[in-house]
This record gives sequence, structure tokens and C-alpha cells, in this order.
Amino acid sequence: MAKRSKPQSQISENPSASSKIPFRPQKIIKLSTTTTTTTKLTIQPPVLSQPTLFPKTLNPLSSQSEITLALDHLRSSDPQLAALIDSYNPPTFDSDRPPFQSLARSILYQQLATKAAQSIYTRFISLCGGEDSVLPGTLLSLSAQNLRQIGVSGRKASYLHDLAEKFSNGTLSDSSILEMDDESLLTLLTLVKGIGAWSVHMFMIFSLKRPDVLPVGDLGVRKGVKLLYGLKELPKPLEMEQLCEKWRPYRSVGSWYMWRFMEAKGVL
Repeated sequence: MAKRSKPQSQISENPSASSKIPFRPQKIIKLSTTTTTTTKLTIQPPVLSQPTLFPKTLNPLSSQSEITLALDHLRSSDPQLAALIDSYNPPTFDSDRPPFQSLARSILYQQLATKAAQSIYTRFISLCGGEDSVLPGTLLSLSAQNLRQIGVSGRKASYLHDLAEKFSNGTLSDSSILEMDDESLLTLLTLVKGIGAWSVHMFMIFSLKRPDVLPVGDLGVRKGVKLLYGLKELPKPLEMEQLCEKWRPYRSVGSWYMWRFMEAKGVL
């Protein structure tokens, strides 16, 4: 008798762990339409999708074809998310700044209203001599006093200088950042003063356009997941990992839809 071949390895899942998450009884979220007809989305407890094999290396979310692959996967793996996908234009991840520029901008934007941050960033670009001149050496040549004169706090000035120093001494570089895996990137970038896990997650999604990042600590994504699945409370990080496992390897795109759903307060 011929020997049976061994099945290919598959992504592991833990259905028993997700059953501990509290769910409300079935809940109806009304979706507004442009006609008088009302569409209803029935909230059911999330069901983990069947294990699926994916390529080890995924392309960045920088082309329409890659976005289409992500949306097709999310539609088939999570029917409740499919309703959101059909309600919005496809997401775009179109930042083309080099990593150092993106990280410096991220530090400047921290804890500021968008309009104020844009104003300070514009003055920062002018101080450096143009966006192409936002380089480690340029930044190290600027004193804390120079930066304070354009509205940058002393604390943020120290963060910017620490970032520039780590690029200057070789701890980080644009090329190495592009080649690092997500775990290594999180470890190294959080060594920079003022950069935490949330900042790294945003950087990986919107600057590096990485497809499988789940910002488990982001309030907007957590609120979106709570609304989508009718949870009683905001999911904790471990619960987020369990609930969103079915989105892998396109959790960045799933997160993008959670921000849109949260902004709509569960009504489309």
C-alpha cells in the first residue's frame, strides 16, 4: 500500500481561546443607504476561518493588484468584514518618504492637532533647507534652541537628535529598515527615544506599507473590532490577536477598515 504524503504545514489557530471572549446576543447594526431601503448587518460571534497557506514573503501594499488580493482574502475569511469592504473605496497607502524622514515627521506630529503639526512640520522642512535635506547630519547640526524657535518642544528636540544619532552611528539606516522583519524593526525602533510600539505600527502600515500589521493597542482599531463583533467591552491585546487571526496575512488592511468603521460609529 502506498504511503500517504504528509499534509503541508498550516497556520495554527486556537478556537478554544476565542470562546472565552464575551459576546452579546445577536445584535443588529443598521447600514444607511442612498435609497429608502434599509440594509441590516447581523452581528454574529466571530468564527475562525479555515487554515490557509500563504507565501512567506508578501509584497508591500503599494499596488492595486496587492490591495485586490488583500480584499479578496478578507471578504472570504470574514463575511462581517466583507460588508465594510463593499461600503468604502479601497484603501491607499501612498507615502513615499524615506524611513528617516517618515520617523522624524512622526515624532514632530506626536500629541498635536493635525493643523498645528502641519504648521510645525512646514517650518521644520524650511529650517532643514527642503524635505530632501531632512537627513541625520542636517538634524544633528540644528540645536535644541533652533528647533524651539519653530515650535518644537525641548523633549521632542531630544527625540529627534536621538533618532539622528542612531542613524549616524549605524544602529539604523534606511536600507536596513527596509530589509528588517517586523519583529526586529519593532525591537530596534523602540530603542529610539520617543518612539513606542504604536508609533512603529503606524510607521510599518503607512510608511513601509507592510500588509500584516495589527496595532493591538490602537484605540480606533479596538473600537472598530468591538463594534464589528458586538463585544461587550473593548478587546484586550490577546483578544485582538485571536479575533483578527482570520485576517492574516492582511491585518493592516483589516485595521484600516476598523478605523473607518469606528469613525462611522458602526453605521455605514
